[in-house]
Amino acid sequence: MNFNPQKILEDDVVRLSPLTKNDFEALYEAASDPEIWIQHPNKDRWQKTVFENFFEGALQSGGAYTVTEKSTGKVIGSTRFYDLDELQKSVLIGYTFYAKEFWGKSLNSRVKKMMLDEAYKYLDTVIFHVGAQNIRSQIAMERLGAEKTGEEEVAYFGESPKTNFVYEIKKENWLPKKY
Repeated sequence: MNFNPQKILEDDVVRLSPLTKNDFEALYEAASDPEIWIQHPNKDRWQKTVFENFFEGALQSGGAYTVTEKSTGKVIGSTRFYDLDELQKSVLIGYTFYAKEFWGKSLNSRVKKMMLDEAYKYLDTVIFHVGAQNIRSQIAMERLGAEKTGEEEVAYFGESPKTNFVYEIKKENWLPKKY
């Protein structure tokens, strides 16, 4: 299998680049607004010490990206591929957040489309964990055509387990949209 969870992905608006240690300050600046985390299972991630743990988990995942607005070069969020299962030909996408000023601009759809298109070159299923209280992300999953398939407790890196809904999109059901 040739799936590379750290391949640079980009379109005319955003660039997804593999996360490096040098991205911490710019990414924390994007993440430091408490409102970003209100619906998230880990509501205190806007605090620097808590975000440091999140960032370390992202680095260790081997599939985390910084999301950069191409026109300005500004780091505006992060997302990642994780838990690649070569036998089941599946991967998870998640841990996604964006600076509030970029909400409602189809950014998440653009990013997910690029990631899904890349994953389906090699894999059959993409799975998403979405916090049970994160209505905004649940709506985003439904807009992408993801199907809710269950609930499970998810232990985020260095954090206590939280209830998440499980969504998935099968390759044969993925109908790429133009954004």
